[in-house]
Amino acid sequence: MHFAIIAAGEGSRLAQEGVALPKPLVELNGCPMIRRLIDIFLGCGAESISIIVNEEMTAVKEYVQSLSLPVPLHLTVKSTPSSMHSFYEVSRTFESGKFILTTVDTIFRPDEFARYVAAFDADDKADGFMAVTSFIDDEKPLYIDVDDNMRITAFLDKMQPGIKFISGGIYGLTPPALKVLENCMEKGVSRMRNYQRALVEAGLNLRTYPFKKIVDVDHQADIATAEAFLNAPE
Repeated sequence: MHFAIIAAGEGSRLAQEGVALPKPLVELNGCPMIRRLIDIFLGCGAESISIIVNEEMTAVKEYVQSLSLPVPLHLTVKSTPSSMHSFYEVSRTFESGKFILTTVDTIFRPDEFARYVAAFDADDKADGFMAVTSFIDDEKPLYIDVDDNMRITAFLDKMQPGIKFISGGIYGLTPPALKVLENCMEKGVSRMRNYQRALVEAGLNLRTYPFKKIVDVDHQADIATAEAFLNAPE
């Protein structure tokens, strides 16, 4: 399994609230968020790890470049207009096979993530394996509609009757999903949620994997919230 991290955002809200470090280097329980993800990926048997950071975050670039990992580490340094564009840029470094992509500020329990990775690895039918949660912490959640077999039928900006899940920001994908990404870039599509809608429109088999809880670190107060979540008994 290959893994990727989007760490190309500006982290402007954290900076405005007095957090001096770039978001990827903000520590949770003494560990930078980007290193925490890398360690989790390695613990899940990563074959390679790809990371994108923006051009302004020189400290993040230097931190990643200083790492010595037991697997190939591919670093892309480029500022992009959206997370979907960041995904496209980092996808150029992907090796063949399944891959899991997440943003650097997506916080989850390592044991739950390991079960998700194992389930995706064992599945031979899904084109995508999307982490979802019924815990709503995001300021602008992406709601997910599913059929009786937990296959995704729609990505929605607004809550609709019967909707149970929102996107968890963890995307398990296969090579056919990259072809859809290329088409989105050619058509001028922007934003990850619109790319996900394109996956459904293309007829890809997108399965869901429920997590009990996933939180995002967007504000200074979220740091303490994330640490409390990780330290609490499961």
